[in-house]
Amino acid sequence: MRLLHEETTTSAGEAFDDEIEVAILPTGSLEQHGPALPLGTDFLAAEAVARGVDREDAVVLPTVPVGVSAHHRQFDGTLWAEPETFEDYVGEICASIASHGVRKLAICNGHGGNDDALRRAARRLRADGVAYAAPWNWWSSLDGLDEELFGRSGIGHADAMETSMVRHVADDLVRAARLADAEAGAADSWGRSVHGAAVGFDAADFSESGAVGRPTEGSAEKGRRLYERATDELDALVGWLAEQPFDALTPEPHR
Repeated sequence: MRLLHEETTTSAGEAFDDEIEVAILPTGSLEQHGPALPLGTDFLAAEAVARGVDREDAVVLPTVPVGVSAHHRQFDGTLWAEPETFEDYVGEICASIASHGVRKLAICNGHGGNDDALRRAARRLRADGVAYAAPWNWWSSLDGLDEELFGRSGIGHADAMETSMVRHVADDLVRAARLADAEAGAADSWGRSVHGAAVGFDAADFSESGAVGRPTEGSAEKGRRLYERATDELDALVGWLAEQPFDALTPEPHR
């Protein structure tokens, strides 16, 4: 897999002319993931999956590590950008690689809080005819593997699924002795409701440890299976994008 930051301007230009059809942009966050997982959990997972796709027709861009994470601000170490700032920044990165002729992108995202801003950025790029960017979360197409491994579908926060992924891609950063503490103070699900009203705006409103789910049920082996499924799915998405004519992805409006 080509990594753009390792290329020279000459080798990048040659690759853009001859081989590269799709750019992969990893995005994540730098936010609390309880006492056991690193602050970089989300961007580490996205970056590992993006770099795990081995294709001659794709290039991986540098990771955007800080995302839309103000809802974790009460926990030390969390950094965040306003949604509009993040949207503009990602959009401008996509536009800049498009200016070199790579106009199709897969955004490999590791943080659910980025979703809305990524969709808005992608919609604007497409409407302006600049680029076609497909936002994609690494857990979005597991095809039942999450239920098989964890007995539930979907992702929590610093839960068994995220713990497993980090144990596979960066096990040295997991404070395994604190996993039980994380689980003891974890919420069972995201959010808080009172008489039907959503009153849990931030993680601190409903989780003492910052975690949501059961991190002690994670393992490196489960993480390996998640990683392999995610990289296979991203590879398939990149392959689909590579095959699509740009004009077919950005049709003219109906008159």
